[in-house]
Amino acid sequence: MPSSVLIIVLFLLSISLSSAQTYNILSYGAKPDGKTDSTKALTAVWAKACASVKPVTISIPKGRFLLGSIVFDGAKCKRKSVTFRIQGTLVAPSDYRVIGRQSHWIFFQHFDGLSVYGGVLDAQGASLWSCKKSGKNCPSGATSIGFQSSSNVVISGLTSLNSQMFHVVINGCRNVNIQGVKISADGNSPNTDGIHVQSSSTVSILNSKISTGDDCVSIGPGTNGLWIENVACGPGHGISIGSLGKESVEAGVQNVTVKTATFTGTENGVRIKSWARPSNGFAKNIRFQHCVMNNVQNPIVIDQNYCPGNENCPNQVSGIKISDVMFLDIHGTSATQVGVKFDCSSKKPCTGIRLQDVKLTYRNKPAMADCSHAGGTEAGTAGFQQPNSCL
Repeated sequence: MPSSVLIIVLFLLSISLSSAQTYNILSYGAKPDGKTDSTKALTAVWAKACASVKPVTISIPKGRFLLGSIVFDGAKCKRKSVTFRIQGTLVAPSDYRVIGRQSHWIFFQHFDGLSVYGGVLDAQGASLWSCKKSGKNCPSGATSIGFQSSSNVVISGLTSLNSQMFHVVINGCRNVNIQGVKISADGNSPNTDGIHVQSSSTVSILNSKISTGDDCVSIGPGTNGLWIENVACGPGHGISIGSLGKESVEAGVQNVTVKTATFTGTENGVRIKSWARPSNGFAKNIRFQHCVMNNVQNPIVIDQNYCPGNENCPNQVSGIKISDVMFLDIHGTSATQVGVKFDCSSKKPCTGIRLQDVKLTYRNKPAMADCSHAGGTEAGTAGFQQPNSCL
């Protein structure tokens, strides 16, 4: 590039950067005392940011900011891109009913170029968990933060505490990078999935720690191109594809890689599950590799007879087709005798299953493998005890 052109480019870039607009919620009446409702202040900030033609950053400084349910919709904004820089903590009202009847606490939709950096979300969900456990009539609860119908999304350094329901949901999005997040809720908290991805493509979850009461990562229908790497899971229910097949007509899951993950004291490790009823869905080209299991109840699971409460599925079989699934270099300890369980559909047997360098022990002896309706290959495993024919 000629030097004169480079100078012009740098000049124009400097103008663009200098014209970027930052909005601080303190300037709009928010107070970092954890008691004053900052919802109106943040709504006012968003109205200004949405109307701006310049690059926009919304700044939430140190402190605790009380926040009710809020929706950020980029559909009618001058610019579809915005940056949120959060140094402080956003805290939900202590009365779980305030946000508990909403689908989301914080919700983003219709963006192209959305970045959320840092910050803590404290949904104070424990009181709702207690309500649910008591059997009382309780609201279902809100997802802490959701992203829908958006592309080119970055979520970095975010901490989510004590969500009422799911912590983070990615739905109908494209090109999403999640990195360095920390998610924490009690191991007995109901339906508090860490990160849920569905109907989305090209999503990565990197360098994150997830401790919760349900799936650390749950992967729903329509997911295509998900990369999960260097994730620590526990407590929780593991990393799960599914439940699939809830609907008779359903998008499939494909091109999923889980790499270098550690599971500690979880109910499951890596899992694919589908409802035991007809469906045209599928799961294919799945890779689980270089995973460590530390006292995991069910380290490797394919369950196609999922039928909670024996409702709407007894005496049926899954129509989900599972194929081309590799389990590579998975080792550690199982908390139960069966370390590998493939319970596939009799109507659509699992095909192309590969077990390679899988070494799981139970009480210092090789764990057991229990397989039905599954076909594939096995190499370099540590001599599983097999009650039934396996691969």
